[in-house]
Amino acid sequence: MADDITDNLAELQQLEQVTRPGVLKSYLNDMVPYLIDFAIRAVIALLIYFIGKKIIKWLRKLLQRAMERSGVDEGVKQFLDSCIKITLYLVLAMAVVNQLGVETTSVVAVLGSVGLALGLALQGSLSNFAGGVLILLFKPFKVGDYIIEDTHGNEGTVSEIMIFYTKLSTPDNRIVVIPNGTLANSSLTNVTQQDRRRLDVFVGVSYETDIRRAKELLTEILLSEQSRIQEEEWQVFVDALGDSSVRLGCRLWVVAEDYWKAKWRVNERIKEVFDENRIEIPYNHLTVNLKP
Repeated sequence: MADDITDNLAELQQLEQVTRPGVLKSYLNDMVPYLIDFAIRAVIALLIYFIGKKIIKWLRKLLQRAMERSGVDEGVKQFLDSCIKITLYLVLAMAVVNQLGVETTSVVAVLGSVGLALGLALQGSLSNFAGGVLILLFKPFKVGDYIIEDTHGNEGTVSEIMIFYTKLSTPDNRIVVIPNGTLANSSLTNVTQQDRRRLDVFVGVSYETDIRRAKELLTEILLSEQSRIQEEEWQVFVDALGDSSVRLGCRLWVVAEDYWKAKWRVNERIKEVFDENRIEIPYNHLTVNLKP
């Protein structure tokens, strides 16, 4: 019991010495140089950050101009810009951390461990990065191409090729984001890579129709199509004999960018011309008999 009282008195005496004004003042005086030094480091770190941001922006613009003069593909420019942006900001972050007094070697070691853990956890993202590199190397498509991704049926015009993802702009102005790994490892259709496309149109006529007359009318429609490429071959033919109609087909080559407009024009013109010449286009009829 006496020992406990003695220990408590000793602790109270030590607390009293620490809380004396002179001791506290001395402690604060000792802390002032460290606080001033840290404040100076923080200000310099902020200056490094803001100046570094300006330099990074300037370097990116310089690189973009150089790639534009070299005629580099738009997708390559976007991909390289994203890589350089991330790399330069990592260097800037290391410089700021180093200015604040943190040893960069320890930071690198920690980042290495974290990077290994993230690499194992984010294998899909690494696959997307590798897919982006493959897309830029082998160029199955480029910015501005209209592609159809066969696995999930996504389609649209390629608007941007990023590090991990590719953006497609759909005809109804939606943005579809597809992982690069999916595009690199699955089949896709590039609709606009070639400058010309073959347009196939089919129409059914009744068995009572004069086939020669129907083919002559289709020929006139094809030859009058404004988007038809004159030097390319065109065809009008009987494609199949169906259960309730004779299926006629016609083929012509058009400029790729005019494909849909030409298809719609030809379909509309076939309906108008066949109606004018009383050529029947069969369709399913539903007969309802009401019994009393």
